[in-house]
Amino acid sequence: MEENLELLTTESRNQLSITIDTASPLDILRIMNDQDQLVALAVKEVLPEIEAAVQFAFESFQKGGRLIYVGAGTSGRLGVLDAVECPPTFSTDPEMVQGIIAGGEGAFLKAVEGAEDQPEFGVADLKEVGLTENDTVIGIAASGRTPYVIGALRYARSIGAKTVALSCNKDAAISKEADQSIEVIVGPEVLTGSTRLKAGTAHKMILNMISTSSMILLGKAYENLMVDVHVSNEKLKERAIGIIRKITGVSYEIAAETLEKADLQVKTAIVMIKAETTKQEAEQLLTKANGYVKKAIQNEEE
Repeated sequence: MEENLELLTTESRNQLSITIDTASPLDILRIMNDQDQLVALAVKEVLPEIEAAVQFAFESFQKGGRLIYVGAGTSGRLGVLDAVECPPTFSTDPEMVQGIIAGGEGAFLKAVEGAEDQPEFGVADLKEVGLTENDTVIGIAASGRTPYVIGALRYARSIGAKTVALSCNKDAAISKEADQSIEVIVGPEVLTGSTRLKAGTAHKMILNMISTSSMILLGKAYENLMVDVHVSNEKLKERAIGIIRKITGVSYEIAAETLEKADLQVKTAIVMIKAETTKQEAEQLLTKANGYVKKAIQNEEE
């Protein structure tokens, strides 16, 4: 039976961009910019649903589980993009947040036609990473109807993993397959059906919110500073020294020296300075405080 895609919001025509093909470059940009301003407002409408997804991810992490994004095409790439930024930003194990894209890693750079049409491929990819009931799976599909994502969500739910469906259409097919749906309605695209535009922007914003919020809940921030940044190059080392100085008020030299003594672990260096302890004692305080810097310092003061 033929499916009428035009019934989907993501496939309908935007009346405000009908004349875009004859517009000047500046007018094209104005049209796009006007439409982009609607995205954040659409995301605001689904904050309670995003909060539920954050809670799923946080609870999975607490149980030693993982956050796994699943999608095809642009949706899959956005999941991979968010996942690969977590290790450098939060010093997480690469396994902790993963992005799976239909067609495999090669599909990130070049489209693999037809991969998204097979629900069994979504099942197979989750089995390959050893999905367990401790994990959270977020299925991403702007249209909300991608078979690959439907298959993945069904399998994840069947084994007891927490599931979230992220789409840009009301009553999306993938919503029926998840514990929590997030349907962010951004309206028709400037170029009809080109969901890498507003839909992609909305999904990027939401994935940022989910991963960042859950990491903050895990204690990977002190105030609004990235105290678990992975020091893997000179730029990040300078950032780490700056973070230590902002929190402790010490000189550049002391911050740099303590960071080296702490084996480039920013949290450890901060506790060493604030609590006036050795590296080993600082690590013990952090372990006792479940990684929360403020709690570690308070515990020492008590």
